[in-house]
Amino acid sequence: MARESFDKEIQFLRLLVLTSGAYSRQQFAERLGISVHTFDKTLRRLKEIASTVSYPLAEEQGREFAEMLRFNYYESSDPLLLFLYRAKSMKESESRRLPFLLAVMQEQDQAMSAGELIDACCGGMPDDVPLPDEKTIRSDLKYLEEVGVIRKEGSGRPYRYRLHNDLIRQLSREELLDLYDFADVMANTRLPSVQGYLLRDSLKKAIRQQGLETAIAEPFLYKYHYYSRILDEAHLFPLFQAIRQRRKLRFLYFSPKTHKSYASRNTNPLFERETNGKQAHVLPLKVVYDHQYGRWYLLASDARQGIMKFRIEGLTQIEEQNPVPEEEFRRKLAELEEKTRYSWLIDTSGPVKVRARFYRPLDAPADFIKERVLLQGQWGTITEENEESFVYEITVNGLTEIKPWLRSFGSSCEVLAPRQLRKEFIAEWKEIHAYYEPVRENL
Repeated sequence: MARESFDKEIQFLRLLVLTSGAYSRQQFAERLGISVHTFDKTLRRLKEIASTVSYPLAEEQGREFAEMLRFNYYESSDPLLLFLYRAKSMKESESRRLPFLLAVMQEQDQAMSAGELIDACCGGMPDDVPLPDEKTIRSDLKYLEEVGVIRKEGSGRPYRYRLHNDLIRQLSREELLDLYDFADVMANTRLPSVQGYLLRDSLKKAIRQQGLETAIAEPFLYKYHYYSRILDEAHLFPLFQAIRQRRKLRFLYFSPKTHKSYASRNTNPLFERETNGKQAHVLPLKVVYDHQYGRWYLLASDARQGIMKFRIEGLTQIEEQNPVPEEEFRRKLAELEEKTRYSWLIDTSGPVKVRARFYRPLDAPADFIKERVLLQGQWGTITEENEESFVYEITVNGLTEIKPWLRSFGSSCEVLAPRQLRKEFIAEWKEIHAYYEPVRENL
């Protein structure tokens, strides 16, 4: 089965969404680290993928692909970027053969052997598709069984396979619609969300097969707050698997400070060139999500540099390495937990005690300031309190990560300590105040 990487397409789409088509072809290629020829070839590849899934480009003939990404987001509740996941990185022959095998199993509605499926392929596949041999069919069945689409019945040979859709078939109409509504809400309000979107699409297809599409109610249209970040989830489950299996990873990393976000994997030494990326060989320990900025982070252990932090959006060319002993993994994880004990998010610098006074809202029916502090304040505590305000204290690693949270309260928050942070806030608010100074018109 195809196991090709979508690194280039992921970085391509992310940059395309963030720039909303504002870059020229040359600017886009330079920022991504590819040639203009590769840019055109990748764009054609994405159009081909999009035309084979649920967003056919035929309806957008007069619109550029970049504009399609730019405007479709506000016209549909389905994230357009998901078409990359639906394509499943399959070769063209696989993309036509696998759906045919599933369609035959669904039509027959009974368990079928590899030989029976070969006969069905010989008699029903289009002429322009090469006929598969027995080895190919068995490889396809093994893959479909691994991903949970079909299941094996019986223990003796020849093995027989049936569609694994009993849950959908056993649900009543009301239960199926309730399950769809639940998947719709959860996919749009929980992270990671890609698997939920794919489940919702499968349920929608089952509903349409029963002629119930008119019963689907969409009273709310959810929007993914950080639209381009949904592409980061392409790396999440390989990372989760590596952590569960205690396997080291090798990858090429592009930090946010670099001016490139991708580098092709050159196999010909004559065309090998230096990249702005950094080769990393680490033991993954934990994945963390930053709700404030919509960023995923990988925390890992390096043999030389100790605990390291990576933005998942910069990971490319991920490869699994050999596993490490359970004792070593636990020791590294304990070291990480100790260093991030007081981290607001992932900061591993020295602990600092922060004191801030929060002012209650005037003439408000509810004290939403205190409610938010108690909800988001993590392990901090309220030490003083009166009718007008309360003092909040917390010990955190560094000031960088907690600073945006304190700033978000505006005039309802006054930093008391440390003095350095208080001075920084005073300077920031003075700068903002200067923007709103009155301007003389009779100069």
